[in-house]
Amino acid sequence: MFNVTWRLFAAVAVVAYLLRMEIGRGYLGFAAPLGLALILGGRMWWRRWLHSRRETGTYQSGILVIGHRDKAAGLIGELHKNSRVGFTVLGVCVPTGEIIDGELIGGVPVLGGMDRAAEIAERIGASAVAVTGADAITSETVRQLGWDLEGKGIDLALTLSLVDVAGPRVLMRPVNGLPMMYVDEARFTGGKYILKSLFDWVMAAMITVLLLPVLAVVALLVRATSPGPVLYRQERIGKDGRRFRIFKFRTMVVGADKRLAEVLAEQGANSVGMFYKPTNDPRVTPIGRALRKYSLDELPQLLNVLLGDMSLVGPRPQIDAEVAQYDRAAHRRLRVKPGLTGLWQVSGRSTLAPEDGIRLDVSYVENWTLFGDLLILARTVRVVTSGDGAR
Repeated sequence: MFNVTWRLFAAVAVVAYLLRMEIGRGYLGFAAPLGLALILGGRMWWRRWLHSRRETGTYQSGILVIGHRDKAAGLIGELHKNSRVGFTVLGVCVPTGEIIDGELIGGVPVLGGMDRAAEIAERIGASAVAVTGADAITSETVRQLGWDLEGKGIDLALTLSLVDVAGPRVLMRPVNGLPMMYVDEARFTGGKYILKSLFDWVMAAMITVLLLPVLAVVALLVRATSPGPVLYRQERIGKDGRRFRIFKFRTMVVGADKRLAEVLAEQGANSVGMFYKPTNDPRVTPIGRALRKYSLDELPQLLNVLLGDMSLVGPRPQIDAEVAQYDRAAHRRLRVKPGLTGLWQVSGRSTLAPEDGIRLDVSYVENWTLFGDLLILARTVRVVTSGDGAR
């Protein structure tokens, strides 16, 4: 969307210059960002409208899944995990000779063998046939299935065991008639990261100025309702393992760190774990609970963004004891600057399981775009104002 916008207006500017057309530069400078904002806003509104309809069971596309039982069950689980995706699996076809009458796979009935897939898809009104990995599915089988579906308005989709890799990193090239997929390596330096840093600094400065009254009021509330400093400073682990001091509005009583073992014992936990966060923590002050619910305690981290320690969007930073428990996947979170908000935070906050949150963070790290950052920031506003998923 960004690329199309700037290329379009650059082309208009060049054509206007060559043809000596009287189009003011101020107009182009105003129309480009306004048009982009309106398009993005319109798309976001329509996407939310479509998602709300899909959550009620409407605007769903029926799919017939083909493959072995375990592969088919995995695909069905992924497609049915989120109704917003817009796919409903209507039936399954397994390799011929493996059919069991009345069998259900992932709650979906087995309707026949692979050799009858096209006929079954047409009969049940499927909009697509999704083929998962199976020994019985050869390239010739897929070709013939494609021929059988011709003219029926039913799409043929081939699924790959490749998850959390975004489209721009995937390139398909024919090699001697064989389609070969290349996956570009994730890069963590270069021009787009310089642009991200510039975007972070400018946006953080603007947000800080706009929120100065809010910051002042919150600081006064913290000072008036609980003895101790307004800000809480703690060492966290940032990009490539670099340590920095994070800033937060204090939400706990003074000396809360010394009572951690006591709180863990009360809740039956032996350690903080990688992502453990106590529920109903008695060390949290009354005003602190309100600040945490709406993430107002995180606002001083705008200073960390201005200092270059953090980004507006990225995985949340953790303490050394938590990072020490990272596996190889979780260590990928440290390849970029930690963020004020992130994909995990707008996808469920504390309600998500740690493994799901790590997968989301790693997916963000390896596939981020500036447009994606803008979407996450927009979603953050909605999540924070609702207070959903806070702890």
